Amino acid sequence: MPFIPHTEADVSEMLAAIGAPNIDALFGEIPAELRCKGLSQVPERISEMEIARLMHSRAAQDGQLLNFIGAGAYEHHIPAAVWEITTRGEFYSAYTPYQAEASQGTLQLLYEYQSMMCALTGMDVSNASMYDGASALAEALLMAVRANSASDTRKILMPATVHPLYRAAVHAITEAQGLEQIPLAYDPKSGSTLAGQLAQYVGQGITAVVIPQPNFFGVLEDVDTLTDWAHANGALVVAVVNPVSLALLKPPGEWGTTGADIVCGEGQPLGAPLASGGPYFGFLTAKQQFVRQMPGRIVGRTLDLEGKPGFTLTLQAREQHIRRSKATSNICTNQGLLVTAATIHMSLLGPEGLSRVAAHSIANTAALVAKLATIPGVDVVFSGDRFHEAVIRLPQPVAPVLANLAQRGILGGYDLQRDYPELGQAVLICATETKLADDIDRYVSALTAALN
Repeated sequence: MPFIPHTEADVSEMLAAIGAPNIDALFGEIPAELRCKGLSQVPERISEMEIARLMHSRAAQDGQLLNFIGAGAYEHHIPAAVWEITTRGEFYSAYTPYQAEASQGTLQLLYEYQSMMCALTGMDVSNASMYDGASALAEALLMAVRANSASDTRKILMPATVHPLYRAAVHAITEAQGLEQIPLAYDPKSGSTLAGQLAQYVGQGITAVVIPQPNFFGVLEDVDTLTDWAHANGALVVAVVNPVSLALLKPPGEWGTTGADIVCGEGQPLGAPLASGGPYFGFLTAKQQFVRQMPGRIVGRTLDLEGKPGFTLTLQAREQHIRRSKATSNICTNQGLLVTAATIHMSLLGPEGLSRVAAHSIANTAALVAKLATIPGVDVVFSGDRFHEAVIRLPQPVAPVLANLAQRGILGGYDLQRDYPELGQAVLICATETKLADDIDRYVSALTAALN
């Protein structure tokens, strides 16, 4: 059945109304030599049944590999109900809820999402999501520049333990706006940022300090010391966090004496599957005093003329709604579908369920590291406390070993050679709550065989 609403009679009637003999006449201004002569590369049509078989066979080519890669995208169990509800027509087809009278369901869900993210991060306000974690960090730093009127240097202290792709995205987005990233080194023993190096930046008018927790190596940073130094020196604190870790770790709103100022990160661990790289969504929360500098949009709860509660978009600091020169961002939408899934995911798990996910992930990674350390030539690189990732060093080049593991049906980790060559043949590994004891043993046996 063709998905074209106009019959031949409809087309003829419209052409007659405008005085055109046929549809081709509508394109008469295009020279004949520039017109398409046919779609020779498009295959012959096939039936729905054949299409389904083809797509299933293509999907099967991806295989079902045992995954021990983290590095910013994490494999967590997602209850079946999450996407069964998310893909209902009420949510699946919903777009930006400009018309509040027709979008109360979507607006309420976004309001609940904002409330949950504030509870997780310990902050006062949340926007209705960003594109992804990397761009959320860039927007958070631009927000910090606007909010920190006491500093006009646009200097950002950026630890080397921040995700390298996040740092690259920040550079691409903010370089033209004059932000300067000043790298902070990490302790080669613990894997955390060296607090002692901060002394050299006293009196330099630093605008903001970025603090990852956990950092890219999976190591926990000394967030209290870093936060208090930043505030004592007139800088804002921008936290980059894994939301699942916040079920156990102290929220950024409680870091140091007065807490972080802006919190951002990647929301993928909250109900979004590993789907060939996305789509994901970023989150951003902040202290109440900075709410008017937040990018994107916020959903607010109010009362109508009859005193009934309702929800509506508010503080839409975008160029579509206000003068371009006053806009805080040109972000044109939020990742609404992923936020819907995340809200349902957090609702189903609740605080206790999310804490169990985090605790099991920590335990599985600890078990994996302990067993890998028994393999001759394999070393655990950092001694600092960790969440659910760790760095190990191999006695051989990493790339061939990971390729060998892939042939054995195992994704063995993230090769750190390109981003951190000083670590040698290092691999970032991750084990979430999805890993069983047999999975860990299988990885240990496969790595032993690959090294031999």
